[in-house]
Amino acid sequence: MPLYEHVFISRQDVSAQQVENLTEQFSNIITENGGTIAKSEYWGLKNLAYKVKKNRKGHYQLLNIDAPHAAVAEMERQMGLNEDVLRVLTLRVDEHEEGPSAMMQSRNDRGRGGRGDRDRGDRGGFRGGDRGPREDRGPREDRAPREDRAPREAAAAEAAPAAAVEEKSE
Repeated sequence: MPLYEHVFISRQDVSAQQVENLTEQFSNIITENGGTIAKSEYWGLKNLAYKVKKNRKGHYQLLNIDAPHAAVAEMERQMGLNEDVLRVLTLRVDEHEEGPSAMMQSRNDRGRGGRGDRDRGDRGGFRGGDRGPREDRGPREDRAPREDRAPREAAAAEAAPAAAVEEKSE
């Protein structure tokens, strides 16, 4: 039978117990139509990116389903009729993930710490790279040392107003 990952979002004003009852109700539809629920995870009440049916938050629930397409279609039809369900997403997958989903893993378990500890790969970033401390590298070849730049910057500043005056006089 095909495998599916199904996520639905329910309204913010329903309780976690009501979300559990909804999940049980939809799981029964799957089992009655010859399928099974491999895993069910409650992700909690989370902020939505934008208002959906006047809701700023929603209860997220994940279901890993092993069922024929007809069973999943019937479950989605029932969700469309239920006013407590805001959004539904069903994806067909080749295999289900083992263990907790990415939403249930802590940040450290996913391989990164806080925001500044992201792995930037080849891009480097302000913290990344094997460049070493800045003071050991010396001046860059494509520009002069600091003391030589000051006269050039002053000359450039003087030339800029003169160029603007020439443009206006034409």
